[in-house]
Amino acid sequence: MVGYLTRSTPPLSDGPVPALPPVPGLIARLRPGPPGWSFVKPSILPGFRLTFGYTLVYLSLIVLIPIIGLFLKAASVPLEEIVRIATAPRTLKALEVSFGSSLIAALVNVVFGLIVAWVLVRYRFFGRRLLDAIVDLPFALPTAVAGIALSALYAPKGWVGSLFSERGPLWQWWQAQTWLPFGISEFAPNLKIAYTPSGIVIALIFIGLPFVVRTVQPVLEEFEAELEEAAATLGASRLQTIVRVILPRLTPAVLTGFALAFARAVGEYGSVIFIAGNLPHISEIAPVLIVIKLEEFDQAGAAVIAGIMLVIAFVMLLVINLIQAWSRRRFGDV
Repeated sequence: MVGYLTRSTPPLSDGPVPALPPVPGLIARLRPGPPGWSFVKPSILPGFRLTFGYTLVYLSLIVLIPIIGLFLKAASVPLEEIVRIATAPRTLKALEVSFGSSLIAALVNVVFGLIVAWVLVRYRFFGRRLLDAIVDLPFALPTAVAGIALSALYAPKGWVGSLFSERGPLWQWWQAQTWLPFGISEFAPNLKIAYTPSGIVIALIFIGLPFVVRTVQPVLEEFEAELEEAAATLGASRLQTIVRVILPRLTPAVLTGFALAFARAVGEYGSVIFIAGNLPHISEIAPVLIVIKLEEFDQAGAAVIAGIMLVIAFVMLLVINLIQAWSRRRFGDV
């Protein structure tokens, strides 16, 4: 072996090793600059100025300029008129319905989206791929179609709505419970779903569920099984393993899915207008109120309400992102 290597390779000389030909600009990019603040970290990848400029132009055309135009349109309204529009009972109720329903729907999606992702990742069963494809259905289904389907299903005469409406099977069953004391059975609830805020929440749950599932699912797939085995070896129960080992590692992904589902729900319009009923002070959401303002040729009023929605949504998403950043520092970046 030694002789073979000796015959096939030239003998090593004791002289200096010849240097590689220099790469233009490589040393300048890798050489650390003077101490202090730097706009970009040194990198061997070229093209930062071109790609960064393209990014700024693209974001300006698609995001920044429309937002600036919105605020400029709202700023053209006198301050007294802005206060009047913002504090109008109809506006306040529409904002309450929009953000309250979006928050409830996002919280529900966090719980059930986590369960769906867990089932799709941890278990192998017949029809798993079909169920995995059904999760993406709200992405592909037009929102107007979803709204029509949900309103037909949860309407007072629909398959599900008829069960909860007045004189429905559940209402009759409750009336038949004469054994309840204090005449409680006489106060039969009328659980109407469609054309109420409850219908809005159901529609927002429908369109927001995939955001949570698709955010948590990749993290669960890359989760190390050794951590669960180590916890079981140390005597942890299954519940303790989920609460103390699995959930902390999933917290950043869960918060990301919550933020995406919440942001999607706040601006939803197509799937809500059919099932909400759009009754002022009851089931009217802020996007519908904006459209009504535009149909009345009140562009300034629509801009004011849209600006208020934008500010509230930005503040809430900022808080969510701060909590997410804290969770990444606390539980690790996963």
